[in-house]
Amino acid sequence: MSEADHPSALAVYERGLDQSGSAAKPVRFHAVGDDGSRRRLPLERWLRAPEAGEWELLSRAVGPVLDVGCGAGRHVVALRRAGVEAVGIEVSRHATTIARERGGVVIEGSIFEARLPSIWNTALLLDGNIGIGGDPAGLLRRVAGLLRIGGAALVELEPPATVSRTSRVRLESACEVSTWIPWTFVASDEIGTIAGAAGLTLDELWQSEGRWFARLLLGEPVCLP
Repeated sequence: MSEADHPSALAVYERGLDQSGSAAKPVRFHAVGDDGSRRRLPLERWLRAPEAGEWELLSRAVGPVLDVGCGAGRHVVALRRAGVEAVGIEVSRHATTIARERGGVVIEGSIFEARLPSIWNTALLLDGNIGIGGDPAGLLRRVAGLLRIGGAALVELEPPATVSRTSRVRLESACEVSTWIPWTFVASDEIGTIAGAAGLTLDELWQSEGRWFARLLLGEPVCLP
């Protein structure tokens, strides 16, 4: 099968959401890298309410919150139910529909292309979304341009001593494999340098339930590209 014959990563992701939502047990779904890496993607977790460790992070979120790549909207919905103003942005029309049906407010579109106001006190980049587009510094610079002065980006990262790398990945379900997309995996002990290139400062780094997170602060105005 040629590359042109594979479905898009977005299409495979959307079908994976449907399969996971109706399955009695976790479905097979992986990100497979051109470097030989293979990582299970927890679609069932992405459809559930946030876990305790995630609430430890969400307690740091000050509204209004922008959840970048919000998927099915679990963080947006949870924050809004807790009385925190939160909006998601998501490229998948199907995931956007699921989020809205659950009560989330979600903008359908790309964080790089959507016209968004610079009003946010907090931006979320969770579940690997720091890797969007394979350019974490560019993504963080875009996010910084949307934050108010003193605002924060809350970011999920790879464990320390992991080698940060940019590669191509494919999404793989039990039945199909997608086309390649660029993605970056960012080690938590390298986020300070990457954040600095985007005009942000590392304020806090912590581990919760085996996952690593950072809070990055904006202290000076950052111009949108």
